[in-house]
Amino acid sequence: MGVAMYALNFLAVLFVAVIGLAALVSMVLFVIDRTQTGDAIRRNYPVLGRFRHLFSTLGEFFRQYFFAMDREELPFNRAQREWVKRASDGHGNTVAFGSTRNLNVVGTPMFVNAPFPPVDNQFAKSEPKVIGAGARVPYTATSFFNLSGMSYGAISKPAVLALSKGAKRAGIWMNTGEGALSPYHLEGGCDIVFQIGTAKYGVRDKDGKLSEDKLREIAAHETVRMFEIKLSQGAKPGKGGILPGAKITPEIAKIRGIEAGTDSISPNRHEEVDDWDDLLDMIHRVRGVTGKPTGIKMVVGSEDGVAGLFDAITKRGAEAAPDFITLDGGEGGTGAAPMPLIDLVGMSIREALPLVATLRNAAGLRDRIALIASGKLVNPGDVAWALATGADFVTSARGFMFALGCIQALKCNKNTCPTGITTHDPRFQKGLVVADKETRVAAYAKEIIKEVETIAHSVGVAEPRLMRRKHVRVVQPDGRSVLMSDLWPQSL
Repeated sequence: MGVAMYALNFLAVLFVAVIGLAALVSMVLFVIDRTQTGDAIRRNYPVLGRFRHLFSTLGEFFRQYFFAMDREELPFNRAQREWVKRASDGHGNTVAFGSTRNLNVVGTPMFVNAPFPPVDNQFAKSEPKVIGAGARVPYTATSFFNLSGMSYGAISKPAVLALSKGAKRAGIWMNTGEGALSPYHLEGGCDIVFQIGTAKYGVRDKDGKLSEDKLREIAAHETVRMFEIKLSQGAKPGKGGILPGAKITPEIAKIRGIEAGTDSISPNRHEEVDDWDDLLDMIHRVRGVTGKPTGIKMVVGSEDGVAGLFDAITKRGAEAAPDFITLDGGEGGTGAAPMPLIDLVGMSIREALPLVATLRNAAGLRDRIALIASGKLVNPGDVAWALATGADFVTSARGFMFALGCIQALKCNKNTCPTGITTHDPRFQKGLVVADKETRVAAYAKEIIKEVETIAHSVGVAEPRLMRRKHVRVVQPDGRSVLMSDLWPQSL
């Protein structure tokens, strides 16, 4: 009885102490809030006004789990993310009880199933495709689905390792992003596309100009298969890359050829490229020095803007053309970017891809220039749509981030990514186990390829790249759907 009474007295005293401490803290916060001048809500509603910021902060985490429907959340909804998760887990990706997708939304694509598709033993199988047949060292790409550019620096060491090793397992290529070639890209042994950004990271001389000696050093790596000159990306069309100084470690600074701890902002364009002719000169220079296929990455702003490229190629001849064009949509990418550029600048990939594919084909360059589609294409339907529209390849960055475990916390620009993908804080990085995530990366890529082949089989073609615009219907404002080939006649 004595012990019980002692415990009861202790709990009573503890309760009073907690209440007293809470009252004291509240009084202090009341005085602070009432006297501060920076926040009107806290000044008018001392203490209670603080909950507004707390709920606002927590809301971005809770919405995706408790309040948002499967098809509501942005930039990627739960249905999209869950598909990637199941694919990465290697689990079955079948669902029950019908589609949750609203098929009446304007612009929704639907594939035209063949009345008499091939039998099961005639399953559609993707074929390798050669890029840059005229280069000294052409590249035979084995997969139509590959890994888009994410720079080491923007993403962490374990993330790069998991991606490169997973890409090797899946037989796909990996783009370095503009942050140059790190040892971790090479460690996985996958095929590499080296991206030359406007700052020339990794291939710049002491003055920030393109160094041919460093180009040769990069090209000497057998696994570096192609070079991509980056003009712009969907996150920030018209602006260069942004990497906060907090994420620039001495190692990253050495790889890129810049100062550690200082914000790195790339120029908004290549200073030596003033027009399409200058760009073709740069492509010729890089291809000549490296001997490997060389292309460009761009966001389309208008038909007139990109038509000038094909006019310049026509004047010079097909040999002057880029070996590939990577089209990014203006939907925003993985990196940090001003909201107006993410929201308001650049064509969507849904409009840019059929436009550029039509211009390319009309110029007689279909076999000369490979088209690579990028920009929020993370599920099989997205990829199949791009191939049917005119793309030869599709690349994804955010799809692979989901495969790594990204929870869409929207902390990519703050060095506090809770999954360890976009941070250099060891506390967060330890959660990303390379051996596990490389398996998930490979599984995601293989499942995409498998299900796109399933769609191709359903529409009655022998391999995914044989899908055409006539195989896709697009929902119109009146609720009816029409063939995409009627909306965008396909020049061959």
